[in-house]
Parts: sequence; structure tokens; C-alpha cells
Amino acid sequence: MATRKKAAKKAAAKKASAKKAPVRTPVGPSARERGVTVASYVASLRDWRGETISALRRLIREASPDAVESIKWGQPVYEAQGPFAYIKAYKSHVNFGFWRGAELTDPKGILQGSGSRMRHVELRSPADIDTATLQGMVRTAVELNRIKGDPAKRR
Repeated sequence: MATRKKAAKKAAAKKASAKKAPVRTPVGPSARERGVTVASYVASLRDWRGETISALRRLIREASPDAVESIKWGQPVYEAQGPFAYIKAYKSHVNFGFWRGAELTDPKGILQGSGSRMRHVELRSPADIDTATLQGMVRTAVELNRIKGDPAKRR
């Protein structure tokens, strides 16, 4: 009988310890702590990707002069009452994405993605930038944030 109690106690202790979530500690300093800025992000790309991102930055500033630009999640992020757009450089393309991309009008069919919220445009050179269309999307994304609130905060 004592052996059975010991076994039950041991199993209960093992089960209780298995439920505890591991404590997560930061691996290293954040981008802000390392001094990463959008300008340094662009400067690190000494090819067509840097040119493409510079053109996108100008496009965003023209379409939404009050937008806040920062590095979040390892990439340039643009905010106006919450994030509305991001830029991410990959080896073969640059993504220009929208948090509310699924809600944007896309008359030229340039947005990609299948999730319920976000969409992006893949750019393979500065010549791929359709300024008028993308500025319209930026303005609409900013307006959606104004009307609906921060898209990063799920309700």
C-alpha cells in the first residue's frame, strides 16, 4: 500500500512540474538598444534593395507625413494609431506589407497573402514600385487605423 502511495505522489509531482511554463529571458539586446535605426537598416543594404526601401520611405512620408517610423520586429514599421505598414528585405525581393491588407482595395491585384488580415507586395527592383497605387494603399491603411483603432490589438 505504501508503494502505491509513493508512486501516486511521484506521478502527481511529475504532472505538476510538467504544467509549468518555462521562463523566457531575452536572448540579447533589442534593436533599439543596439542602436538600429531605419537609416542604418537601409545603409546596410548596399544594392537595389536599399534603393527600393529608400523609395518606399519617401512614398510613405509623402502619403502620411505624420507616420512614425521605427524598427520593430527586426524591420522598418510605420505607425499611425497603430502599425499600418512594414518593409522587410529578403535576398531576392523586398516585401512592403500592410497590417490591414485584406481590407485594402487592390484594383491591380498586386497584394499577396492568404491570411485573414495582412497582405504584402513583393518588389524585385525600384522600378516595380507603383507610386500612385501604393500611396493610395498607405492613405487607406492609415484611415482604417483611424476608424478602427490599432490592428495589433485584437479585440
